[in-house]
Order: sequence, then C-alpha cells, then structure tokens
Amino acid sequence: MLQYDYRMPFTTLIPASELNRHLGDPDWAVVDCRFSLDNADRGRKDYLISHIPGAVYAHLDNDLSAPRIPGKTGRHPLPDIPVITETLSSWGIDSRTQVVIYDDSTGSMSARLWWLLKWLGHTNVTILDGGWADWQRAGLPTRTGNECSPRRQFAPQEAPGLRVSAEQVERFRKDSRYILLDARSTPRFRGELEPIDPVAGHIPGAVSAPSEFNVTPEGRFLSPEALRHRFEKLVKSIPTENVICYCGSGVTAAHNLFSIAFAGLGMGRLYAGSWSEWITDPSRPIATGEE
Repeated sequence: MLQYDYRMPFTTLIPASELNRHLGDPDWAVVDCRFSLDNADRGRKDYLISHIPGAVYAHLDNDLSAPRIPGKTGRHPLPDIPVITETLSSWGIDSRTQVVIYDDSTGSMSARLWWLLKWLGHTNVTILDGGWADWQRAGLPTRTGNECSPRRQFAPQEAPGLRVSAEQVERFRKDSRYILLDARSTPRFRGELEPIDPVAGHIPGAVSAPSEFNVTPEGRFLSPEALRHRFEKLVKSIPTENVICYCGSGVTAAHNLFSIAFAGLGMGRLYAGSWSEWITDPSRPIATGEE
C-alpha cells in the first residue's frame, strides 16, 4: 500500500481522507480538472452536477491552454503567463495557497495544471490520488452548481529550463546526453493508428513510455519505488534534467513528468507543443515502428 507523506505543504499526492480534513480551509484551493478530449463540454457539465465542496472548475481548452493556431501550434499550447496568472488569481490562489487538483482520468488532466503551477514557481500543489472516483468510493461530501473563491493575487516566478521548443527537440534528439519520452499509447507511437492528429508516428529517437503504466488498475499512482524502477529502466544513466517528455498535445506528457518527480528523481522537461506541433512543419522528420 502506498505510504503518503503528510508533511505540509503537499507537493505530489494527497489521499481523499486528508483533503476531506481541510475542506473549508481558506488557505486551500481545490481545482476540478475533469475533461474529455472527445467532448469538451462534458467535464464542466459533470462538475455542475457534482463536485468536491469548494472546488472551482478548470477547462483544459479555455483555462489551461492558449488558443490553438492551426498549422503553427499544437492542440494545447501553453497559456500566456499574464493570462494564466489572472486565472489563478481569480481562483483564489497565491503563494500561501495549498492547491489540490483532481480529475476522473487517473491524473492525466490534473498533471497539466500541476506542471503549469510548478513552471510558474508554485510548489504547494498536489494531485488527489485516485481522483474523483476515490472521493466517491469513500462516500465523502459533494456539492452541485458553480463555485468561486475570494480573489487573491498570484505572482508567477517562471522556473527556468522546464520547457523546450521544437528547435531544441530537433537538436537534443540527436544528442546521446538527452532522451525523449513519448507518453502516448504504444500503437500511436508505432504509427499503427492515430485517432486525433493527421499524421501518425513519433519523433525519431524517442522512446515509448505510455503514461497509462504510471497507475494501478484502480487508477491510483504506483509507489515511488515502482515508478523509480520504471523510469530508471527507460532513461538509464541520463540525468533527469535531460529527460524531455512529450505526447500528442503536451497534456499527458505532464503525467510522466509528475510520475518522475513523485519517484524522487527530480523534474524533467516538457515539449509542450508535442506531436501535434511537431507535424505542422513538413521538414521535421517522423518515424514509425520501434526505435
């Protein structure tokens, strides 16, 4: 059984029972990140029907991403810092706030906001282990309708080196001191199918590291020891700061980055544009099959 670290602040995972103890704490903010890639309205509708008391809703497209520019950006570009700063302030988040994030997709959407906050210098951010499903299984309180929090002023302090550009990826993929981890499913990595983007395959030199294997069948994260074993086997002797994670649009890649951090290995780097940005330039190479 996973042993949680109950020292504050919480920076990786928190169990439902511990969050329940802090409901109503003015220095805690709960954010509901439920979202479906094939139905962008479903997450908000589910939130309005039932959510953790006090939670505000974060929409992946509208709140956690900048508008997509067809032919230039990936499907979920990083939000501009002034824009996400205003959003976080409106959710009642400042430097004192303990942020707890949850979703209904084994942390794949929560990890996006977790990474954004880390990128902006906010360390007091944690993901609800087991997410909405665990909260419901435990029979803990819920609430309906929309909620808002008293405004606070978020002050971003961008952490250097946590993201890379397509141009950097082009250089790093040829350098043995770096490694690219692809968080998509194995069939998408191999180019056997591509349900979302117009081109199938992967960035040449990348290693397949599906994010689905970071969690148990019940949707809880593996232990730090198990995750450490998984990622050390994938990256071998390459230092974590030279590990670059990507996926289809920069969302589930953050699940791998979270898992690496939870394993105690430090912070890797995100190629936020990911595959959907990479393929906008026909001069960039692609690969299929296994490396």
